[in-house]
Amino acid sequence: MTEIKVELTRRAALLGAGGALAGASLAGTLPVHAAAEKQGALPAPVARYSVGGFEVTTLHDGAVSLQEPQKTFAMNVDADTFAATNAENFLPNDNFQISFTPTLVNTGSELVLFDTGNGEGARPARGNMRSALEAAGYSPSQVDIVVLTHMHPDHVGGLMEGGAPTFPNARYVTGQKEYDFWAAMDKEANGVTKLLASNVTPLADRMTFLGDGGSVTGGITALAANGHTPGHMIYMLEDGGKQLALTADTANHYVWSLAHPTWEVRFDMDKEAAAATRKSVFSMLAADKIPFVGYHMPFPAVGYVETAGEGFRYVPASYQLSL
Repeated sequence: MTEIKVELTRRAALLGAGGALAGASLAGTLPVHAAAEKQGALPAPVARYSVGGFEVTTLHDGAVSLQEPQKTFAMNVDADTFAATNAENFLPNDNFQISFTPTLVNTGSELVLFDTGNGEGARPARGNMRSALEAAGYSPSQVDIVVLTHMHPDHVGGLMEGGAPTFPNARYVTGQKEYDFWAAMDKEANGVTKLLASNVTPLADRMTFLGDGGSVTGGITALAANGHTPGHMIYMLEDGGKQLALTADTANHYVWSLAHPTWEVRFDMDKEAAAATRKSVFSMLAADKIPFVGYHMPFPAVGYVETAGEGFRYVPASYQLSL
């Protein structure tokens, strides 16, 4: 057997011994610091993109974690199929998180806000649209137009603060069909009609009501996308040959609603129509490779879809809209 012999030079041995002694000395003499102070809540996150000359900023109103996802999503699917899909996509079976993402568009001449979040009563987990807006460098008084995609509470909750309009200088835009549907109901009928009475109706004299193909302002067009609610609308931004769709609640989960557009969602009022709308809207976006902002997609809520089987594969945007 060959003997392996290791020799240390006197210098190396001294350095090694000195290093050990130094380490022991430092360990015994350095002061022990208390844990660094916690810094508290961060400003609500924002993300910014370019669509031609438009500057688009997504605002994180917050997120909520919930249990028992099949009480909300995939209601018409058996538990084994749901579990298998979750396993394929690294998703848990027993809980989920949903985000809320209003979108701000600076056209260069007007500042346009799409939806207003949950409102001040929902804090701290959600209802942070104002702080996100301010983190983006704007104040509510600078907003020129507020567009409401539909009348659900997580979209109109931020219209009022302290009983006064949050956006004092804005005009408002929403779908005629959507407004008429809810306004015709007794204001005490449910939570939506109650919130409509307190947050939306007082602003009706400052509202413009649109139908399919109506224009919010130059380069922003309304498109009917019924099903989630009777008058649910989405909006197409177009400038400088670039496009971006604001799909609101057409799809409410990046897997359960996109990969499986026929899976039922509790909040879709007409589930068959909602499924048909998901198929048509996202087929268009996939065919034309148009990016979109989904109100409930994981923040920053911007991505693409491609067709995959009977549904779609969601691809979050990275740097494409920043080039």
